[in-house]
Amino acid sequence: MRVIIIGAGQVGESIAGDLDEDHEVVVVERDANRVEDLTYSLDVLAVEGDGTSVSTLENAGIERADMVIASTDDDETNIVACSTAKAISDAFTIARIKNTEYLRTWERSEKAFGIDFMVCTNLLTAEAIVRVVGLPAARDVDPFAGGKVQMAEFEISAESPVADQTVREADRFDSLTFAAVLRNGSVEIPRGETVIQPGDRVVVIGSPTSVQEFARSVAPDESPGTAEEVVVVGGSEIGYHVARLLEERDFHPRLIEQDHDRARELAEDLPGTIVMESDATDIAFLEREHVGEADMLVAALDSDEKNLLVSLLAQRLGVERTVAVIDTTAYVELFEAVGVNVGISPREVVAEEITRFTHAGGAENVALIETDKAEVLEIEVDRDSALVDRPIQESVGTLPAGVVIGAITRDRELITPRGDTVVRVGDHVVVFADASVVDEVAERL
Repeated sequence: MRVIIIGAGQVGESIAGDLDEDHEVVVVERDANRVEDLTYSLDVLAVEGDGTSVSTLENAGIERADMVIASTDDDETNIVACSTAKAISDAFTIARIKNTEYLRTWERSEKAFGIDFMVCTNLLTAEAIVRVVGLPAARDVDPFAGGKVQMAEFEISAESPVADQTVREADRFDSLTFAAVLRNGSVEIPRGETVIQPGDRVVVIGSPTSVQEFARSVAPDESPGTAEEVVVVGGSEIGYHVARLLEERDFHPRLIEQDHDRARELAEDLPGTIVMESDATDIAFLEREHVGEADMLVAALDSDEKNLLVSLLAQRLGVERTVAVIDTTAYVELFEAVGVNVGISPREVVAEEITRFTHAGGAENVALIETDKAEVLEIEVDRDSALVDRPIQESVGTLPAGVVIGAITRDRELITPRGDTVVRVGDHVVVFADASVVDEVAERL
């Protein structure tokens, strides 16, 4: 595909880096220094100019573009850029926005603004956080097949009951597939005799019920439920959406916001949330409000450093788990190494949404594992699929190594894949694939 990316900020550069190996990528950026940096750091054509300008888009080869991704930090610029691109080409347009009002307008009338797909960074990030809140010990949770299937990644501690068990011993669930074990930076496809070691990260795919049951077996002391106390630090758009979504799930979170006017606004908009006006780094305040007794703290302040500080303070006070919003994806691993339980990068969340449109075979949904080590794809099977009308034990042998069929849905019903399961046209298959074979697998399925 020929993909034009407008905006070379953190998100634009990240998307370009994900796509440059397999696609012809053009990046449009106003800043001359950024253009020069990209020319040397990525295998892309960098064009200096305004992405909302017809002449700039023509210089970028808009007439031959298959896709335009507008990813600047300004919502209005992204909307205008997509509208301009749609007016002069047949390219599929994707706009990254932060304001949910634009998203609601687009959802009421798809194709509004001349945009084929809209990605709302703040809302997607909040949804990712709330999924983690509802599942003990999970580092990442993604829904597939309209919620009939879940993918979850768990870190196995030395105290976990499943540590030092084989996969066969740990697999006591009706509709669960062990897709991968992430160990020392590598991806291993598990077998029955594979031993789950402390420090491993295990990826499972199955029904939400089975994933919840596995979560309880991983961390029996952390039981999920509506009684859990969650504290949200920061009344940013992400913090607001986290609290709102938790309210919808019958949680009663507390939210700490320092700005008086913003705190008042949040208190009016979040009737099921206790909004407290204070500096979240004030230890006396945190102790007085018994924040240390919370089951989980979500740090959603306006800087990575502040979120790290708040998370470490919370753990010192006794909070069981911390989730931090981390804008700089490269910091996620570092922050988790020094104590943050789960780091969630808005850039990575947006990349997941956009990545599915770039696979050759077309994917209904995509989840990235450890940023770039592997992917979980949901694909609707057609007549040309390598899986169709054949038992899985036969068809999977024709696929590359590093592939696991995790789940199948047929007529909205979950089918747990076994060796003799026959895949039919129209089935939705959720498959785990090593990053090195993702595009080949997507095309063949």
